[in-house]
Amino acid sequence: MTGGRVRRHRATLAVLAGLLAAVAVVLVVGGGGARHGVPLDPDNPDPEGGRAVARVLAGQGVDVTVVRSADQLEEADVAGATVLVTSTGNLGESTVARLVDHTTDALLVLAEPGPGTTAALGVSSLPFRVDLDEPRAADCADPAYAGLSVLVDQAVEYPVGGGCFRGEHGALLAEPQPGLVLLGAGDLLSNDQVLRADDAAVALRLLGGRDRLVWYVPSLDDLAGDDGVSLTTLLPRWLRPSLWVVALSTLALLVWRARRLGPLATEPLPVVVKAIETTHSRGRLYRKAGDRGHAAAALRSAARGRLAERFGLGTRADPAPPPCWTTWPGTPAARTRSSRGSSGRMPRPPPPTTT
Repeated sequence: MTGGRVRRHRATLAVLAGLLAAVAVVLVVGGGGARHGVPLDPDNPDPEGGRAVARVLAGQGVDVTVVRSADQLEEADVAGATVLVTSTGNLGESTVARLVDHTTDALLVLAEPGPGTTAALGVSSLPFRVDLDEPRAADCADPAYAGLSVLVDQAVEYPVGGGCFRGEHGALLAEPQPGLVLLGAGDLLSNDQVLRADDAAVALRLLGGRDRLVWYVPSLDDLAGDDGVSLTTLLPRWLRPSLWVVALSTLALLVWRARRLGPLATEPLPVVVKAIETTHSRGRLYRKAGDRGHAAAALRSAARGRLAERFGLGTRADPAPPPCWTTWPGTPAARTRSSRGSSGRMPRPPPPTTT
């Protein structure tokens, strides 16, 4: 019975065995060291990682040191070294200030810093993100990149003076101030794009010019509170004063319009509406609605009231109204025949009909 049960679940057992074997292979292959899935991380073997460049630099005799926090960077000796900063989106203003103060005697290279980071570095112009469809030549006076070209999927151009690999909006390799390099083509350091065009040569000449390289990969822990890149850091600097001007102008407009209206006027209550105004209003409503029945009833009621007042009669209807005017009580003819059953009230004949 046990053998039959195993045969029935043979396919399920085979699938489970395959999954266990796959997990074991992954553990064996990837267990040789710590893996970091951050883009451009020197220990990341994935396509977006930077392990290939780090190992080539180490093979060329460059001492590569990896730090993963601002505290570790301050503990490292960076004098005379090249400091490469990736994951620049995790840099806040205070972290950038500490970074600049600590790397005064080093070459500081930042990979694709955003507008918030460049503003903290003192670069007022905003960067532009572009797509590269073909290799871009260096076309600059720096002999280290003479005859070289770069090709990446996306890059960032920095509109500063000078620089190499210039495009419509700026340079992909800019040096806004001595000792500071902005690398807009950061993907040339990645494992899957380092072999395009002359990306490998550009990376080696940029990062291998000195004996030591400190590869700084900032983490979210380096952001102090609200010190990171936020919406306010991405907005142009002139937008906030403009919003203040618009707010003050709106407030002034409200005050001006309120003064034009004048003080509030008081009106005694209850408000007395004349009867003639009510009558005219009801008449306009009847005319607009085309309600001839109610209009005619109002006219008949008013006519009865005036006739009753003229002849000194009551307005309540007779139970059996006389058929003609000569028999109405109160008329000159009826006053002489008051003994014939006159009721002394105003008759209410039925509404007229049309044929």
